Amino acid sequence: MEENDHIITAYRDHGHALAVGMSMNECMAEMYGKYTGCSKGKGGSMHFFAPDKNYWGGHGIVAGQTPLGAGLAFALKYKGLKGCAMAFLGDGAVNQGSFMETLNLVSLWNIPVVFVIENNGYSMGTSLKRSSAGENLAHRADGFDIAWEVCDGHDVFEVREVANRAMKRAREEMKPFLLEIRTYRYRGHSVADANHEKYRSKEEIEVYKRTKDPINLIKSQLLADGTLTEAVAKKIDQAKKDEAEASAKFAEDSPYAPREEIQTDVYWEVDNDADNQLKGTYFFND
Repeated sequence: MEENDHIITAYRDHGHALAVGMSMNECMAEMYGKYTGCSKGKGGSMHFFAPDKNYWGGHGIVAGQTPLGAGLAFALKYKGLKGCAMAFLGDGAVNQGSFMETLNLVSLWNIPVVFVIENNGYSMGTSLKRSSAGENLAHRADGFDIAWEVCDGHDVFEVREVANRAMKRAREEMKPFLLEIRTYRYRGHSVADANHEKYRSKEEIEVYKRTKDPINLIKSQLLADGTLTEAVAKKIDQAKKDEAEASAKFAEDSPYAPREEIQTDVYWEVDNDADNQLKGTYFFND
C-alpha cells in the first residue's frame, strides 16, 4: 500500500487491522466491548476502524463493504489523487446483488478499486461447488470487462506479486481489478458453526496444515535460505503470544464506556452540529 491507498473489509477484519498497524490492545479491547477499544467498544469484533491508517474497517452486512470500497476509490479519482482502494470480501459474498451492481459501476466509471475475494471454499458452511457456479469466482469479472487473476493464498510471495500488479494497474490506469485468493480456514465460520467437520473431513484440514499453511511455508522457506533460525522463530512466536496475553489483560482491566457515551457516534451530524443547524428530535429517552 502507498500513501493514498485505502482498505475496507468484511467482518473477518482482525488480520487486516494488525497489518495496517493497529495495536493489539485497541483491537482486543474492542472485542471485549471496552471503552479503550478502537471503536470505543461499540463495534465489537466485526467493526475495527482506523481512519488515520486509511483503514475503513470491518462490516457485518455481507458484501455491504463492496460499494463502500468503490466509494473510497471514486473519492480518490474525484480529488485527483493517485491511489486505489482495496475491498475484501469472502467467497459467499460474491453472490450478493450489491456486489454485482458495484462491479458494473466501477467498470463504467473506471474506478481504481481492487476487489479481493478471500476464497476459503466454504462460505458459512456450504462448499463452493454447491453455492457458486463456475470454477473460478474471478471469472465473473469478464462479464463487466474487468481484469482479474487467481492466486494461491498460501504463498506469501505470490500474493505480494499479484496484489502489487493489481494495485499498480488501478493507480496508474484508473481501472478496477478482481483478485481471487485461494485460502482456507481451520475452524468453523463462527462459534455457531460447531459442526464444521461434518461438511469436510479431518484429513482435508490436516493436509492443508501440513502442506499449505502460509505461516508454516514461509517459516520453512526462511529457515532453508538461512534468513531465519529455529531459535529466532521460537523467540518471535513467544513474543506474539506474550503480546496477545498482555492485550487480553489490558482489555479485562479497561473500563466500559460511561453512560453518557451511549448517544455519541451514532450520527456524525449530531456530534458535529457546532452551529446548531439541526432541528427536530433525534433520540428518544426514557
